[in-house]
Amino acid sequence: MGLGPRSLHKAGRRFPAGDKRGRRAKGSGRPPPGRQRPWDRSSEPASDAHPHLSPEALGYFRQALSALKEAPETGEERELMVHNVLKEVEAEALALATNKTGSEIMQELLGFSPLKPLCRVWATLRSNFRFVACHRCGVHVLQSALLQLPRLLGSPAEKEEEDVEEEEDGKDGPLETLEELVLGLASEVCDDFLFYCGDTHGSFVVRTLLQVLGGTLLESERARHRGSQSPEAQRAPAREVFITDKISSFCLQVALQILHRKLPQFCAQLCSAVIGYLSSRNSSADGSPLLLFLRDQTSSRLLEQVLLVLEPPRLQSLFEDHFQGQLQTLAAHPIANFPLQRLLDAVTTPELLSPVFEELSPALEAVLAQGHPGVVIALVGACRRVGAHQARVLQLLLEAFHCAEPPSRQVACVPLFATLTAYEVYYRLAEEEGAVPAEHQVEMATARALGEVTVLGSLLLQHLLHFSSPGIVLRSLGALTGPQLLTLAQNPAGSHVLDAVLTSPSVTRKQRRRVLKTLKGQYVALACSRHGSRVLDAIWSGAALGARKEIAAELGERNQELIRDPFGHHVARNVALTTFLKRREAWEQQQGAVAKRRRALNSILED
Repeated sequence: MGLGPRSLHKAGRRFPAGDKRGRRAKGSGRPPPGRQRPWDRSSEPASDAHPHLSPEALGYFRQALSALKEAPETGEERELMVHNVLKEVEAEALALATNKTGSEIMQELLGFSPLKPLCRVWATLRSNFRFVACHRCGVHVLQSALLQLPRLLGSPAEKEEEDVEEEEDGKDGPLETLEELVLGLASEVCDDFLFYCGDTHGSFVVRTLLQVLGGTLLESERARHRGSQSPEAQRAPAREVFITDKISSFCLQVALQILHRKLPQFCAQLCSAVIGYLSSRNSSADGSPLLLFLRDQTSSRLLEQVLLVLEPPRLQSLFEDHFQGQLQTLAAHPIANFPLQRLLDAVTTPELLSPVFEELSPALEAVLAQGHPGVVIALVGACRRVGAHQARVLQLLLEAFHCAEPPSRQVACVPLFATLTAYEVYYRLAEEEGAVPAEHQVEMATARALGEVTVLGSLLLQHLLHFSSPGIVLRSLGALTGPQLLTLAQNPAGSHVLDAVLTSPSVTRKQRRRVLKTLKGQYVALACSRHGSRVLDAIWSGAALGARKEIAAELGERNQELIRDPFGHHVARNVALTTFLKRREAWEQQQGAVAKRRRALNSILED
């Protein structure tokens, strides 16, 4: 099913790459009793059901936040300032939470809050919970309040605070504890679960609650922001089909991740329910009904998460029942190729990898040409992880990038893989279709600057360098000129290829030295680069005393240039360059002691 051997060159393109302190004496606390708040003289009653935050009030809270940031981090004055400001926040909680700028200020202020004031603010908002939870600004205040739990519940100082302000409990009775408030919020959400899950903003509360109650905060959820979704998705109704709803699906994805970490058995049950439901829907003419949902923008994301949390036996069954025989079709689809990548990411057994590899590997070149390199990288990653089919997948990659034959072309594989470009396109060769491929010209290769390294190309090389036999890739790296290897090390993605050379257990010391010796003469340029300096630090950490002398000697020739550079001066300090230049004997003793400690540590780790 793959393309012909010259199809990529004929298309005339590369493979698509896919997808600071001080204090403020006054003006930052609550006004004394009997005085108006700073903004009261100009405030007027709100004309609608919900309070309005006046510009004067907003200005007060902005100044208060600034004062807190500038105040000393500890001390009685700061504690009093926090207490007074949060009293005002409590009085204006709803107006603050539903104002765009006010909400952002309130989120930051809650980060300063002790336990009791946070509970008071929370209790103030509770009577308007649905309004706040489904408000585009208010929901983020609720999220911020929920995310204070790990800080507050784990602090002994906060428990002492509970005995300090008993006389300030509300007139309607003692103030509820933070746990009671959170559980009350959870109960309210459960009472109208489908509504909150289906609301663009309300779903944020559901997802944050799942994380807090599960004791696990997900990095993916901290980064995700869906406030700019299309207007028609702003208030999705409670749907009969919960798991296929665009907004509700996010809640289910978070639930799967939490359950996988905390309650694996329940996670397995939920996965089975999702797969069973989707598999029972409309039939597909070309196989399992699940294939329809793999091609759907919303359901495919849910299925991606299911694939990542399934246990190996269930994953094997899922493949056999729904994926087998369809992998090349899925790899070519603009949406379905992503859940296929997650399937490949989840492969951990030879029993599953073998049928997957046999079915998918013949189409590697076609998949690359279709602009889905992520599928190929995921397959190579599975071969690295399982430790099988490594030689075969490398050969297929060489063929797909047109550098397998003649063998002289194999030395060019690193630039091709890094840039995801076929041989004749990378070197701008005009070869007739069907003609015998020309031998590799070393002069042509050394004269060409390294092309733009892609993230996926870097990942591909990292996987290959962790194969049991990375010799072909290492020889290609060793054939790069100093400027070419420097370009790779200075690239944000390419620098990680050098990391792999330094850390892969498959790369011997001799092979590592052979690659890195090309960088001799490039150390100053490396040191003065954001990413190159990191690579040089890594090289230095693993270098023997003799190699360290060579690096320090080369850097020392341009010491002043390094000291003036924002990255170079860190390298100079790490190398102890001043000591090297002025007290060589002391430097050698120091470095020898470091090397001795490193050898002792490595010996312990190896045992």
